[in-house]
Order: sequence, then structure tokens, then C-alpha cells
Amino acid sequence: MRTQAAALVLAACASGAWAIPAFDEVRADFKPSDTLILSREGEVLQRLRTDATVRRGQWVPLADVSPALRQALVLSEDKRFFEHSGVDWRAASAAAWGNLWNQRTRGASTITMQLAGLLDGDWRQGPGGRTVAQKLGQTVAAQVLDRRWRKDQILEAYLNLVPFRSELVGIDALSRTLFDKAAHGLDDREAAVAAALVRAPNARPALVAQRACGVLRDMQQRPSTPTLPAAPAARVDCDALDLFTTAALQRRAFDASEGVAPHFARYLLRQRDKDSAVPERVTSTLRAPLQRFAMQSLQQHLRELRGRHVEDGAVLVLDNATGAVLAWVGSSGQLSQASEVDGVLALRQPGSTLKPFLYAQAIAERRLTAASLVEDSPAQITTAGGLYIPQNYDRQFKGWVSVRTALAASLNVPAVRTLVMVTPDAFHRQLGAVGLPLRESGDYFGYSLALGSPEVPLLHLTNSYRTLANGGRASPVAATLADGKPRFTPAIAAHAAFIVGDILSDGNARARTFGTDSVLATRFWTAVKTGTSKDMRDNWAVGWSERYTVGVWVGNASGAAMHEVSGTSGAAPIWAAVMGFLHAREPSRAPKAPQGLVRAAVRFGPGPSSGAGAPQPLEAARDEWFVPGTQQSLFAMDSIAGEAYGTSASAPKTSKNATRTPVEPASASAAAPARITAPASGTVIALDPDIPPARQRLQFTATRDAVQWRLDGKPLGRGARVPWLPWPGRHVVQITDAQGTVLDEVRLEVRGAGVVAAPTRAGAH
Repeated sequence: MRTQAAALVLAACASGAWAIPAFDEVRADFKPSDTLILSREGEVLQRLRTDATVRRGQWVPLADVSPALRQALVLSEDKRFFEHSGVDWRAASAAAWGNLWNQRTRGASTITMQLAGLLDGDWRQGPGGRTVAQKLGQTVAAQVLDRRWRKDQILEAYLNLVPFRSELVGIDALSRTLFDKAAHGLDDREAAVAAALVRAPNARPALVAQRACGVLRDMQQRPSTPTLPAAPAARVDCDALDLFTTAALQRRAFDASEGVAPHFARYLLRQRDKDSAVPERVTSTLRAPLQRFAMQSLQQHLRELRGRHVEDGAVLVLDNATGAVLAWVGSSGQLSQASEVDGVLALRQPGSTLKPFLYAQAIAERRLTAASLVEDSPAQITTAGGLYIPQNYDRQFKGWVSVRTALAASLNVPAVRTLVMVTPDAFHRQLGAVGLPLRESGDYFGYSLALGSPEVPLLHLTNSYRTLANGGRASPVAATLADGKPRFTPAIAAHAAFIVGDILSDGNARARTFGTDSVLATRFWTAVKTGTSKDMRDNWAVGWSERYTVGVWVGNASGAAMHEVSGTSGAAPIWAAVMGFLHAREPSRAPKAPQGLVRAAVRFGPGPSSGAGAPQPLEAARDEWFVPGTQQSLFAMDSIAGEAYGTSASAPKTSKNATRTPVEPASASAAAPARITAPASGTVIALDPDIPPARQRLQFTATRDAVQWRLDGKPLGRGARVPWLPWPGRHVVQITDAQGTVLDEVRLEVRGAGVVAAPTRAGAH
């Protein structure tokens, strides 16, 4: 019976041993704790830890392991590794004899036997040691391994699967964590420490150093080539090795993330199917040279802005046709105190970068054309919390301008007047259609929606500009080459998208604000818009060329304001540098007009008389694009309309599309008594909380020049238009003639910024 039982145990052990997998299967099943993000060229851009339970590096071929480590491991664990057939019977008999006489001897477990235990948990040693069945099974498995695998395969697998210390498994994780180098660079001292850790992974540093000292002595005495005689015994400085070992065991140089695209790597892995296994490698859509250039450009420019309290930024580059992400820089890295925050995904106020979508909607709805005149002048728009008084970035007003000029020069007041026509709710729906869904309703933001008061991420904003680049068709971005062809949906009328792109590419139209030699002027065709949020907290530049859309944000992740950073000094230089890199050897041509779009010559009526010669046209004659049915040849002010808008606090100021010569307002009202046209009596002015109080000025206007203004009985100024810096309280405004006779009087109230209920955030160019 005992013989039969022993036979059954041996048979069971043998059957398990024969199930040992092949080397290629073990290699294929190896899963690092990190995922490698590759560029489309196959270059590793980022290594990101995705398994928190263990620390494994990449599989290291035996040829890439230093000879010193191979020698140290064999001397420490299995001196006759290349001679036996999986089991060292000589060492086994010596161990058995030592156990019989209670003598301490080295264990008889070979590298092959240990590998068998690593491959099959049935043969692993438990807390109380291995059972007889486990020892028998491990012995059989080791001999099977030796027959099926080559010696180099056994040693390679062992080095990659053996646990070294704590969570570290495999030679790649060990060498990078403790020695901060690849496995091929380990020297004799480092190899001795690594070999000592195999025997006692979690031993105290002093014990590890003691064992490493013995391994190092053996290495120096044993020749690296078997044909050479043994070297004479060399002195090993064990005290120095002790210090070295202690320092190495405390080092944690193997960072959880390493590379030039950390934020994109995290975004990419979040997009995968949650039920799928974490991949070892992912080939992304990024271009490696472009990614590095974008990162370097961002860091270089932020260094140039040192002293202006700006340390963060982000850059995103998209392929227009496919939506592929070509570059994703989420942070300025070491320049930032919040480098883990992804600026591409962070919610920030976009400022004036929303204006192109507003004008596109107004043009598509035939409310405006690119040549329509809108008035850039002080506006007072009634809201539930008082009067909304938008300002321009430079606190100056340009008078009557065309929509082309208003958009390209990024004038705020015309944008707000346009939103009055479109309505905040309708514009809110338009933003959602282009991929900018907002958490609050249009009524929540009110007319400040025209100036970029909501918060959006750079990813969505840049992709919405890509919608303009694609003729009003929207599609999601793609992060991997396997994402397939984009699915486009119409979001903006093609005619309107083209006209807006034509305006944003017009350097002459933006000259009123940016000048003719702006950094936005590229030597190839591009369309671009800048934006600055309230208090200089965010600065943007977003635009596109024939093939690419580039978005840039600079600011502070903390939300702190920047110092004297404008639309052309903040994000725009980075945008221009990235665009220049993309088109260094690649042309960018202007897009073709959609079928049916009308191009016609237009001229403009004269502006207000300055008293010195004949009045000049508001803008130079030019050819202009029109949605079919909206074209006309002359755009001029109507004197009647001008008078009506001058007395209204809430009506949008736009031109009458006149075809006759305008009449000067003064001649029509010469006989009328002088009166105050703005503000109206009883006006309640709520100061905008997002504009510095010292920069909020109210314009008092009258029908005549020859009047004198008094505020609360004190002289204020003279002429038809007088600016006033409002302060809280109730006030009486009067105009008098030269003799001091009161001609007209209005009463108004100014309330502090804290009483405004609706968000009223001012944007900038």
C-alpha cells in the first residue's frame, strides 16, 4: 500500500510538472506594471504606471543584462547551473548529509528549480517550508524545464520573474529603482547587491551588504572566462559596500511616470474600455518631434515672461481632417507648482475666443453680414441686476465699425450688441452644437456670454475651432490610430464658417487692435483669435491653417492673475511658433469658398464730421463675402436710426443697410432744445464686478456741443460728450448754457459691484 501511495504521489507531481509552459508563452504572458505610450512613429513618449500591486519593468533579454550580474547570480544561487540537468544532485546530497548531522549547508535549490516555483504556484515555498510533494514536484518540473528550455532562456526568465525586494519584481524594476540605470549598465558592486537580494529580498541592509560582500569576493576570484585560471584573492572593502548598499536600498528612482506626454497618457488610458485589460503598449496619434517642440516652446516662452506672474500653460495640436491629437502638452512641467494639473482639460474662462461662433451664428441667421456696421460705443444694457456696461480691452471705443473689423479687432461692445440680437439662450445652443456644452443655461450667463464668461477646457475649445476649419462640420478628437475615420455632424452653416475664417485671417481687419506687424501674422494662410479672461487670469490663442488647428493657453493653475500679459504677448507667440514648425516645409493655402457664397464690392458711407474738411468713409471700399441674398453695395449710417439708438439704453446699435447718402444728425436737430440723451433719468447703474472700478467710465451725452455739465452741483466738463468715473450713491446730472441756466436734468443711482446678481464677466482680446 505504501508503495502504491508513493507511486500515486509521484505520478501526480509528474503530471503537474509536464504542464510547464513554453518559454514563448511565458514571455507573452509577462505584464509590466507600466504602460508605454508610443508616438505614431513608434517612439516611446511616456511610461505610465498602471498596476499599483507590483512593480515590474519591461522584459529584459538576457543579452541586455550586464555580464557582471549574470556572473553574480550564478555564483550566488547555482554555481553548477551550466553543468546540471535542472537538479544539482551533488548539492542535494550534500544538503541531505548536512541535515542528517545538523550542519548548516547551502540549499540545493537550483535556478531552474526556483524558476519552476515561479511558473507554477504549486511548487512555491509556503510559510512552513515546502512539503515532500512540493519538493518532488519541483524536482521533476526543473528537469522538464531543462529538457524543454535552453539554459539562456531559463536564466532570462528567472531574471525577469524573480522578486527582489518589497514590490520589485524582475531585474528591470530593480536596476531602475535602486541604481537608476538599465540592467545592462550594472557594475560588479551593483550586481553583487542584486544577487544578494535574491536570497533574502526583505533582509536588513546590513545583512544584504554582508552577503553582497561574499558574492563580490567570489566574483573577483572566479575568472569571467572558464578557460582562464582563477584570479588571486582581492581585498573587498565591505565597509564601503555596506554604505553603498544602505543608500541603494533607500533609493526610489523608478518614477511612476516618465516622458514628454504624461497628461496625454493618462487621458488616453481613461478612454479605453473599462472592462478591457490594461495594454502593455499603445500607439497614439502624437508626433514625437512636434510634441517635444511644443513642450520646449511653451517652457521657453514662459521663462521669457518671468516676472509677470505666469507659470502655467498648455498646447494642443489637432489634425483638421481626422481629429487626431498630434501634440498634447498639459503643463509647463518644472516651471509649474501644479504640474499634475492638465491644462488641456482644466476648465478656464475663454474670453473673446467665443466671439467667432457668435458672429457665425448672426451671419448664418442673416442678422448681420461681414460688412454690416455695428457701433462700438458706451452701452448700457438692462439686466435683472441692474445695467450691464461692457468695456473694450483698451477702454477705448472705435465708433461705427464693420462686423469684419469688430471681430478681427476683438471689440467687446459690438459683440455684446450682437448677442442682444441672437439672445443668450440661442447662442448657448450654438456653443453646444460645436462641442462646447456649458453646465449653466444661457440666462445664467446673460450678455457676458459674448465675452467668454463660462468655463471651457482647451481640448473642447480647440476642437470647436477645428469645426470652423472643416466648414462648420464637427467631430470628436482621436487619440489612437485605431480610432477610425471621423464622423462629422453639421454644427455651423458652411457659408458662415467660411466668412468667419476669412475675417480671422485678415491682418488688415485686426490692425486697429493688434497693428499690422502682429505676431499673429504668419507667412502662410492661418486664421486665429486670441482671448483674455477677467483680471488677466487666462490668455488664449486658437487658430487653424489648411491642415492643423492649434490651441494655446497660458495662465496660472491657481487662478491667480498675470501681470501685463496681453493677447499678443501671452499665448500668441507660442501659437505662432508651433504653427511655424508645422509649416516649415508644408504650405497652407486659403480654403475655397463654399458653393453659392457671393463675393461683391462694397463701400461705406462717411463717418461723423470732425470739423476739418469733408468726412471720410468709415472704412475703405473692398470686396466682401455674403450669404446669398444678403449682399448690397453701400453700408452707411442712418441719421434717424442714430438718434434713436442714442437715446436707448438697451437696443443693439447696428447700421441701417442704407443705399443713400447719410444726413448729419446735428443738422436735423439744430433747432431743438439741448437735452441729455444718456443716461436716462431714473437709471440704476450696477458696477461690473469683473472690471477694475477705476476703469469703468460712463459717458454722458447731450444733443449739443455748447453745453456745460454739472454733477451734484459741481462742474464736470463741457461739450456734447463727457466721461465720468461712477461711484456708489444717488446723483443729479445737469447741463447748463454759458450763463448757468439749467437746460436739462437727470437723476441716477450707482450701486456697488456686490449687488449684481447675474454673472457679468468682461472678456478681452
